[in-house]
Amino acid sequence: MPSDFLRRQFLAAAALAAPRPRGPLIDTHIHLFPADQKRFPYHPNATYRPPAQDLEDYIAFVRQARIDHAVIVHPEPYQDDHRYLEHCFANEPSRGFFKGTCLFDPIAGETPARMAALVKKHPGRIVALRIHVNRAPGAPPTTSGAIRDRDLRRPAMRATWRSAHELGLAIQMHFIPCHAPDIAALAAEFHDTYVILDHLARAGQGTPAEYEEVLRMAKLPRVVMKFSGLSYSSRQPRPYRDAKPLVRRTFDAFGPDRMIWGGLGMNLQDFEQNLAMFEEMFDFATEAERAKIRGLTAARVFSF
Repeated sequence: MPSDFLRRQFLAAAALAAPRPRGPLIDTHIHLFPADQKRFPYHPNATYRPPAQDLEDYIAFVRQARIDHAVIVHPEPYQDDHRYLEHCFANEPSRGFFKGTCLFDPIAGETPARMAALVKKHPGRIVALRIHVNRAPGAPPTTSGAIRDRDLRRPAMRATWRSAHELGLAIQMHFIPCHAPDIAALAAEFHDTYVILDHLARAGQGTPAEYEEVLRMAKLPRVVMKFSGLSYSSRQPRPYRDAKPLVRRTFDAFGPDRMIWGGLGMNLQDFEQNLAMFEEMFDFATEAERAKIRGLTAARVFSF
């Protein structure tokens, strides 16, 4: 007897109105949270404690949606404990389906060695170090506690970027636009390192002038923008149509060879809505350009 979840997924699949687009579909931004909190408890410094989005349920979904690959963005509730990420690698829906980011304190002296150990343990699987800098303009950086809002100008930060580069990792920045100049300075220094900008740089949490600084990073050839988290840049409910001019300006700056898509959904209903939203947001682009953003660019950046 199938579970209620699988029954709902089957019915949703039968009702899908939009066909799956051609070409690879790679979700570059998923979070997974296990139902088994005894085996995989959240970190004491967790910045939030979400409900379960379990691996087993996600596997059932991606098989029905025919998603080709996904990048697990190691989430803040686990801080620098990567055991559930490793569990997902060991129990993926097909060989090589997942890659993942890591989260370590970017100003801690032991971080380069810890990154290297994780990369060595999972060859070809860890693709980026994620760094969170979402503090308000003028707010002081943190030096301890939850791994976020560290000082981007600190020498130890540069040392961590250098170590990530040497390990072949990208830097994945989750930030608000006021921090773009400091990120740009590091990206220019480490110009051979991919720098991924999450969630359209959360444009709605900055000023137009600050977002201009984000767009200037498009001049750096290895800075890549992620089309995800559109709600951070909109004042309207989904499908966030007021953000379409921003999407177009961002596309014009970065182009399809440096844009990737994240957040395709965790169930078939959301997947269909997100597909429709994607096609509407990029209706000005050719099918070949949209195919790059849906998966071809991510396949190159993350070596799938």
